[in-house]
Amino acid sequence: MYYRIRIQGHLDLSWQDRFGGLHIEQQETSTTLLSGVLPDQSALYGVLLQLIRLGLVLLSLETSQAEGA
Repeated sequence: MYYRIRIQGHLDLSWQDRFGGLHIEQQETSTTLLSGVLPDQSALYGVLLQLIRLGLVLLSLETSQAEGA
């Protein structure tokens, strides 16, 4: 499943491995977009748990069957 997760704040680009290999893209509006394929829902829960532990605010979560859609 392909995911797009938008959060409030910025992540260090070196943390990409911490988030299941999702691509980290800084946005102009003090938000960060994490996007990419996760193998299953437990991987998604792991990413969301990391965001919560870091105190970051989830703004949106989108899913798609097609990669890059």
